[in-house]
Amino acid sequence: MENQPDTISIMVVDDEKDIQDGCERILTRMGCRVVKTSRGEEALHAMKHEPVSIVLLDLMMPGIGGMEVLQRIRKIDDQILVIVITGYATIDTAIEAMKQGAYDFIPKPFTPDQLRIRVARALEKLQLTREAEKLDRERKKTLADLDTEKSRIRTIVESLPSGVVVTNSQGQVALMNPAFLQHLGLDPDRSPGDPIEAYVPDQGFCKLVLELSQGKYVNPDEFPTYEFVLHNEKYFQARGRPVQGEEMEYQGAVVVLEDITTLKILDQVKSEFVAKVSHELRSPLSTIHEQLAMVLGEMVGDESKNDQYILARAKEKTHGLISLIGDLLDLSRIEAGIVHQEPKPVRLEELLKSIVDFLGTRAKGRKQAVILELSENRLPLFTADPLVLESIFGNLITNAINYTPDGGEVKVAAGFNEKNIHVTIKDNGFGIEARHLEQIFERFYRVKDEKTRYITGTGLGLPIVKGLLDSLGGTISVQSTPGKGSTFTVLLPLQEPSETLPVQP
Repeated sequence: MENQPDTISIMVVDDEKDIQDGCERILTRMGCRVVKTSRGEEALHAMKHEPVSIVLLDLMMPGIGGMEVLQRIRKIDDQILVIVITGYATIDTAIEAMKQGAYDFIPKPFTPDQLRIRVARALEKLQLTREAEKLDRERKKTLADLDTEKSRIRTIVESLPSGVVVTNSQGQVALMNPAFLQHLGLDPDRSPGDPIEAYVPDQGFCKLVLELSQGKYVNPDEFPTYEFVLHNEKYFQARGRPVQGEEMEYQGAVVVLEDITTLKILDQVKSEFVAKVSHELRSPLSTIHEQLAMVLGEMVGDESKNDQYILARAKEKTHGLISLIGDLLDLSRIEAGIVHQEPKPVRLEELLKSIVDFLGTRAKGRKQAVILELSENRLPLFTADPLVLESIFGNLITNAINYTPDGGEVKVAAGFNEKNIHVTIKDNGFGIEARHLEQIFERFYRVKDEKTRYITGTGLGLPIVKGLLDSLGGTISVQSTPGKGSTFTVLLPLQEPSETLPVQP
């Protein structure tokens, strides 16, 4: 790249040799140095000895998955720009990777021009970032200087493709670049100086900007992201951080606005496709399952034992497919916001007792004990769709039974404090290693080892639980020790008295 002081090192992480070699030919001609690896472990090891600025990362590889490699790269150096490589089937994973810090993504198969465009954009960002850092070291500028002086930093900010807005501590706009005005459909000659509300008609965004400007968020790990949609159906994601002076006083905030409309459309198309296919498959599969059950019921005699085994396996697999489709439809409804059908005040004690009694029969077959412990004081009413609450706690208790060996114990306890109703599901089962805890709420993620490999499941139960709790304003956390068991804790926020019925004597 012209005017580039140092040769940029780019690492290609892909298990397909043709992809590696093709990328190397294209990137070498762009003046970059290329490092090739075929597995995530090799890439992470090579980074310790080979500094790189850009990583082309395939999300679907043997060994360590691309998402985990991305997370480790961010911990090694969050300045490395990661461009994820994905196929259509994993587009939702690519979107999640973007949210977790990936710079861009490119779908397979891609043309040389598509690769060059994305890498050139990343190289430009690196150059701009280095220039910005250099200028920041050379001279400190105040927010007022940014608006009045035609500085090099101002030129760089105005050339950025993402919208940038800078405010003072009162939330008044001190600087905004052309991309910000263009994204929001504002007059290109619109001048700064007004409150942020005059530019962006979204209360949540304006509240975030004011909180950042006044120093509500101090720890960089706490800096939130915010998504909103305008009336013209354009979706945006905002990320920002406070600006502090030499004496660490809060002078305002800088917020970056990115147009994520394309990603949202892709996500919507994916959800609609999954819902449509799942709906069309469930009915014929249910019919096949019933017919297999009928045939098995009519088969007798030793001569048909082999046939019975084959049909029983087919019936079992069909039931598994029906369960998977049901879970996919549940996730689609959660994504579409169609969750709470008939909210009404619920006695959690009675609901938990009903679930424990129902699932206790299955546990007794494995000589397990399912124990319910309730607070001495009656739990407050919680207004929600009872089916949603049954799905949450039914999934968690079923998991505890499945992942606890014969003769084990599952304990369900409920109580409340001044803020939350808390329900814990504790087992003395197989437990979960620490490295899996952050991923068990991801779709289709299942922990498989010698003890759990034969336990059937879709890997969607916990994602459904988390999605339902998010819709209720609740949270879920987990603590686990391998070989000793796991404890899942659900917190449901106490509702205002007007939201619940009075306690009956």
